[in-house]
This record gives sequence, C-alpha cells and structure tokens, in this order.
Amino acid sequence: MQSKGSNYHRNAAAGLVFRSPISALMLCTIAAMASFYVAGRLWQDAEDRVYMGKELDRITGQGKSAISVDDTLKIIGCREQQKKLTALEMELAAARQEGFVSKTKNPPPPPPLKKKPLVMIGVLTGFGRKNNREVIRKAWMTTGEALKKMEDEKGVIARFVIGRSSNRGDSLDRDIDIEDKSHNDFFILESHVEAPEELPKKTKLFFAHAAERWEAEYYAKVNDDVYVNIDALGSTLAAHIDKPRVYIGCMKSGEVFSEQGQKWYEPDWWKFGDGKTYFRHASGEMFVISKALARFVSINRSILRTYAFDDVSTGSWFIGLDVKHIDDKKFCCTSWSTGGICAGA
Repeated sequence: MQSKGSNYHRNAAAGLVFRSPISALMLCTIAAMASFYVAGRLWQDAEDRVYMGKELDRITGQGKSAISVDDTLKIIGCREQQKKLTALEMELAAARQEGFVSKTKNPPPPPPLKKKPLVMIGVLTGFGRKNNREVIRKAWMTTGEALKKMEDEKGVIARFVIGRSSNRGDSLDRDIDIEDKSHNDFFILESHVEAPEELPKKTKLFFAHAAERWEAEYYAKVNDDVYVNIDALGSTLAAHIDKPRVYIGCMKSGEVFSEQGQKWYEPDWWKFGDGKTYFRHASGEMFVISKALARFVSINRSILRTYAFDDVSTGSWFIGLDVKHIDDKKFCCTSWSTGGICAGA
C-alpha cells in the first residue's frame, strides 16, 4: 500500500513532465525569434558597412583621406532619400493600376525660364537735368512699351539713376517722383544724397544696388549726355561673355592735379607717387563691368574708398584683383564712328 506522500510526489512529477514540453517550445520559439532579429541586424549592419565603405572610397579617392562629417551625413541622407523614392514609386505604380493617376507619358512642358538680361545700363543723372533725360529717351533709351520690348528682346535694361535731395521730400524729390510715375524709368538710390562731389559714391552705390536688384551679365555706367548704340553694345559684350571678370571701356591714364582750386584737383594726390599719374582706368563717360565685379562692389561697398572722380575710383577697386582690363576704342565717346558704341552730346 502506497502512502499519501508517495502519491503526492508522483503527481507533482507528472505535472512537471506535462508542463515541460510547453515551456521548452516557448523557449525555442523565443530563441529562434531572437536569432532572426540578431541575424537581421547584423546583416543590415553589414550592408551599411559595405555601402559606407564603397561611398568612402568613392568620395575620398580610394580611402586616401578621412571622410568628413558632412560627407557622412550626405551619404546617410542619400540612402534615406533613395528608400523614400522607391516607396513612392511603388505607391505611384499601384495608384496607376487603380486608375487614380493619368497614364499619359508626355506631361505638359514647364514654362520657359526667363532669359537673364545681358546688361543693365545706369544713366547717372541729377536734379535739373530733365531736358537731358528727354533727349536720351527719344534718342536711344525709349519709353513705355518700347522700353519693355528692349528689355525682353535685346536683354538691355536702362534706368536713370538718381539719389535724393538733402532736404528730403522737397520739390526736387517730388519732381523726380512725378517724372518717374510718368515714365517708370528711374532707379532711385534712397540712401544717397545728390551732390556733384558725391558722384564717386553714387557710382559705387549704383553698381552695388543694381547687382542686388537685377541679375545681368554686365552693368554699365553712362552719363546723361551720352548717346548709346544698343545693338553695337550688345554685340561687343556678347564677345566677352566667356570672361568672368572684365572691366571694359576707353582706358586712359592722366595727370594727377595736386593744387587746390584746379578743375581736376585730387585731394589724395600724394598717394599716386612722385610722378603724379593715375593708373589705367576707363573713361567716365561710359564703362562696363561684369556681374562678378558688380557683386564684388556690392559685398565690399563699405570698405571700397573713393577718390575725387568716379572713373578713377572705379578703376582703383580692381587694381589688386584678377580682372581683365579691355581697352576698346568704341567706348571712347568723343564722336560717332563706324561701329561706335557711344558718343557725347
């Protein structure tokens, strides 16, 4: 006869035997899932390492130098973008099958890009010069629709450049505003005060602000008593379009006058040496600079100094730069000549 205690132990053992297969199965399942997870992560990490290694060799020249943090972030970003692009392509394909997306293979073309202007011409003028401006408008600058047509078809933008009166808002300013409202052909330098002795600063501000407002290939400064042959100007500038930094005009070099009271007195005469001769620079009636030089003036306007005359001042800004000086006699505006670009009144 078996005791009660022996029966208890047999039942407990049987229970253990009954539950042990279930526990083993659960453990096996968990272990398998963990193995698949670890293997998957290792496989993914291996793929990432191979990909990063290839990109490292490509970017750094077969691993000859260290990859930067920026390059690493770019690689990761590119990979993420590729994944997103693949997912979107799959969604698009599914949408087409469902009939939600047009199957037309030739979508309408995008609108044409607006052509960059060839040259922006600033005609520097002043108060009391309305008659000169009217002559310029009739001679070559045109007005209204003709002015817009010159911009659209020839890529030539022309504006009268003027500052403000020292007594801001007076009749001088109002007259300019009325004239501008009538013709819409002014480029007003709001921060500049009109004065004959401030012409070099005005020229600097013109180039600086024009480069910010219009993205042209060239910027030209012209006096308001100069007539311009637009077609000849366009063909001449097109011939130099492959040169990134050009300064074009009728180059000259003259005497520096050191005696106060003389017409061409230069207060900083002593800076030009014992010979008292200016460096080569373009004559002030008309000259042209490329967009790179206009941007240079715009960026450095606060530290570019000016001399007594705007043509000398402009020439001084490019002395220490890698600039191509082009001496073109067609920019000598003394009189009209065959193929000439400008002529003085």
